[in-house]
Amino acid sequence: MLTLIRAPHNYIQGENALNEFYENVKAMGKNFLIVCSRSGLKASQAKIEASCAGQEISLTFEVFGGISSKSEIARMREIIREKKIDVVVGVGGGSAIDTAKASAYYEGKKIVIVPTVCATDAPCTGLSVIYNDDGSVDSYLFYPTNPDVVIVDSSIICKSPVRFLISGMGDALGTYFEARMCQKAKAPSLENGGVSRSALALCSLCYDTLLEHGVKAKAAVELGLLTPDVDAIIEANTYLSGVGADNGGLAAAHSIYNGFTALEELTSMHGEVVAFGTLVQLILEEGSTDEFYEVMDFCHSVGLPVTLAEMGVSADPERIQIAAEKACLPGESIHNMIGDVTPSQLVNAILVTDALGKEFTE
Repeated sequence: MLTLIRAPHNYIQGENALNEFYENVKAMGKNFLIVCSRSGLKASQAKIEASCAGQEISLTFEVFGGISSKSEIARMREIIREKKIDVVVGVGGGSAIDTAKASAYYEGKKIVIVPTVCATDAPCTGLSVIYNDDGSVDSYLFYPTNPDVVIVDSSIICKSPVRFLISGMGDALGTYFEARMCQKAKAPSLENGGVSRSALALCSLCYDTLLEHGVKAKAAVELGLLTPDVDAIIEANTYLSGVGADNGGLAAAHSIYNGFTALEELTSMHGEVVAFGTLVQLILEEGSTDEFYEVMDFCHSVGLPVTLAEMGVSADPERIQIAAEKACLPGESIHNMIGDVTPSQLVNAILVTDALGKEFTE
């Protein structure tokens, strides 16, 4: 299996980066569809319009329905055809971005990503998570290339609710441990290639950045302030995690999130569940106790869940069995674990992680 590295063609990050929107997209086309969340529209519209003022460019802003579902993607595709769109821009969080990426892909258009929160690593990845209309995960959609341009305006990110940044740290937390497992198991990355040393180095840097800057970045964003720590975490959550996951692969942590989406009582965001799933994966690996508690301490210090109750889920084995069975469906990345994992083994690991989390937080 050949190793490979894929990444966005251009990645721009910094204070007021969106002020240079036009300069970074002007060669791509004239008609732009901007697929955005309501909060993304509020945070970005003025900057995008100001950047494009006086230029020969058409901007169509369209608020999407809230979930990157097949029906919502179909609606955006119709707008692309009707408006003769050249470029699709995804503005907002993970679902808005995934909707934009899928719509652009199916219609053969260029794609620009403008995250206004830092809750997932979706901006840089070459895939979308497609949901059913009820919010449960339907499938992953893989693309032949990563986004053409990613523009991350740190001055917008630092003003967003701190929970999004924390969730992004949870999503990023799984990056190193899942890639490490894929490398050990000789499992393919999300790009269906071998895990290179370069990819694993990015994943390792992602984890180190979280440990070094996470707590301080959280404190700054709670005050709505932009500091070097915040910029470091934005890069970890967005670029290091996104490119790292694409080229490093997934294992148990993300499958565990997919499984928990089957539980209607779940209250946690994607990255929050991935963080808990990372702890569960470390139990499944029978790894270092010191490493397990290093990860648990980090989670607790930034406000990521270490117990089921923190995610709105009870420790009822029957409910956990539902999540475990979905997490272990054929095609799930949990099968990249060495020795594979059965639903019963996963139930046990989840309940043990929950018990250790309760003990840790008492």
